[in-house]
Amino acid sequence: MIASVDGRVAAVSPDGAVVEVGGIGLAVQCTPGTIARLQVGESARLATSLVVREDSLTLYGFADDDERQLFELLQTANGVGPRLAQAVLAIHPPREVRRAVSMADVKALMQVPGIGKKGAERLILELRDRLGATTTDTQLDGVVAPAGLPGVTPVAPWRDQLTSALVGLGWTAKEADAAIVQLAPLADEQVTASGSVEVAVLLRQALRMLGRS
Repeated sequence: MIASVDGRVAAVSPDGAVVEVGGIGLAVQCTPGTIARLQVGESARLATSLVVREDSLTLYGFADDDERQLFELLQTANGVGPRLAQAVLAIHPPREVRRAVSMADVKALMQVPGIGKKGAERLILELRDRLGATTTDTQLDGVVAPAGLPGVTPVAPWRDQLTSALVGLGWTAKEADAAIVQLAPLADEQVTASGSVEVAVLLRQALRMLGRS
């Protein structure tokens, strides 16, 4: 199993990145939140999980070991494969997944595309006794500082993170700024509702906006 990769980020895309390790470019599938913290040309470490199928080998990358472990644990639930497990982490950070399961918050889990009411109830039933407390999040409010990505500035405002992600994906700083201006009200709503801003959610919205334009 490939537990982690550490090297130069050669490329980023809306659903993953290429990390050069020992002269080999490894394609890693990542959530938008992880992609937002990566910069082309800079070094990064990603915790990884290799999913082996008869016709494919897929490497999934995460901001830290805690996120990877939760990704693997989610797949122990009936009907949850790697894509759905990654979708859960794309919508909710690990601490929110644990909260939703422990508090039987069906509505929170139903925010994940592909999870209906019965699926959410099954996740809660099967995982409630297996999920532990978050160990790698260094703060609970604002932007979380993941232990798995040294060299990244996790305490930067959401605007800086989103700008870096969009520029890294090929848009100009001017285009990124225009998207950020339109997304500011959505970010304000997030802060009002939860006290924090989920960069992954804003990145997905920005990609949709820029794709249409």
